[in-house]
Amino acid sequence: MNIRSLTRGDGVVIGAAVLLLIASFLDIYSVDGAPDSVEYPNSWESGPLLMSVVLAGVIGAVLIVVSRGTAQPRKVAGIDLGQFGLAATVLAAWAALGNVFDPLGGANNGGSGTSDGPTAGIGIILSLVATLIMAAAAIATPLVPALKGALLGAPRPQQPQPYGGQPQQGYGYPGAQQHPGGPGQQQPYGAQQPGPGQQQPYGGQPQQQGGAPAPQAAAQPPAADFSPFWFAVPVPRPLFAEDGSQAQIAELAPGTWYLAVEQRGPGLVAQTQDGRRGVLQDTSGIQRG
Repeated sequence: MNIRSLTRGDGVVIGAAVLLLIASFLDIYSVDGAPDSVEYPNSWESGPLLMSVVLAGVIGAVLIVVSRGTAQPRKVAGIDLGQFGLAATVLAAWAALGNVFDPLGGANNGGSGTSDGPTAGIGIILSLVATLIMAAAAIATPLVPALKGALLGAPRPQQPQPYGGQPQQGYGYPGAQQHPGGPGQQQPYGAQQPGPGQQQPYGGQPQQQGGAPAPQAAAQPPAADFSPFWFAVPVPRPLFAEDGSQAQIAELAPGTWYLAVEQRGPGLVAQTQDGRRGVLQDTSGIQRG
């Protein structure tokens, strides 16, 4: 599970679930005029309230967060876990609303018919607020741009890198390139191999030795205008096969650095951590490393 793929809306759902757990330990009803020494039950002492509001809301929040944090949506009976979670939060809010109007669940409907009786306590009122926020956030996250933003931003490189520069070894991406020039190290993409005993800058042409005439420029392959660079996506983006088909081979998640190895029209050919390569068609808003 990649927590950096969570959105701001998921953060609201998590916060509402925490509020619901706190409310479950508070009084679910109160009686006007009762002495302060009277102890009232909480949600954990009421089976229907515990099952229909507290557990339903918390389980729904967990399903929503887990569904959002996994690269491939998990389904049960053909239904996405996030949809199960959304339905659970809506039902929890509906049950909490009913308990606010009738905190005793019909136990006080008989008797002398007087209007005096228990009223909703702070616990059930906070439970209603928490479940309403939870359900509203779950519904609005795919629709409101402010809630679709990443909850945690992508980590910045340890040292500033120029555009097209490679991050230092050990940062972020497995098998990151080492700095050129050392023995046994590979040259960066697009650089020419230096001659014996020579050092040359990135992308430079090898120097001629012994006063030999330099070959004509037309004989040298043209230098590539594109240099590989690291990038992160602001929201989950699909990665399609390189053959031009619309077959999705992976999904790029926010908070992870990927290597762009080639320009393909308006898109980029990107490489994932496990070595898979595909075309990122939507490059809007990407963050370069």
